[in-house]
Amino acid sequence: MVFQILKSLKKDILFVITQFLLFAAYFGIEWPLFFAYWPSWVCYILIGVIALGIVILFFGILNLNENLTPFPSPKSNSTMISSGIYKYIRHPIYAGILLSMMAYAIYLISVFKLLVTAILWVVLYFKSSFEERLLNERFVDYKDYMKSTGRFFPKRRS
Repeated sequence: MVFQILKSLKKDILFVITQFLLFAAYFGIEWPLFFAYWPSWVCYILIGVIALGIVILFFGILNLNENLTPFPSPKSNSTMISSGIYKYIRHPIYAGILLSMMAYAIYLISVFKLLVTAILWVVLYFKSSFEERLLNERFVDYKDYMKSTGRFFPKRRS
C-alpha cells in the first residue's frame, strides 16, 4: 500500500514538472522561423478560439471547486464531478489549455509553440490516462462516465 502511494506520488510530481517545463518553454522562448501576417478575419477566429479555450478552462476550474489539484491523483476527500462542463468533457482544464495554446501558436505562426503544444498534448493524454485509472479505482460510476463523455472534446451524441 505504501509502495503504491509513493509510486503514485512520483508520477504525480513527474507529470506536473513536465507540464510546467513545457509551459515555461512555450511562454518563455520565441523562435520565429518566418514572419507572415494573417488576414484580419483569420485573426478574429483565432482570438475567438483562444477565448473559447480560456472559457472552457475557467468553467473546468469553477466546476471542480474544492476538488482542484495540479496532480493527477484525486484528493482524499474528492467527489466525482460529472455536471457543468464535465457533462461534456472529462478534462476541460487540459482541453482549454491545449485549445488556447494551439490557437495562439497558429496566430503567431510559431512552429516552436505548435511543437511544444503537441508535446504537451501527449503529456496531458498520459497524465489524464493515469488520472482516469485512479478515478476508476475511487468512483464506481467513472467507467460509465468515460463511455458517455469525451476526454478533451465532447463526444458526438447519436
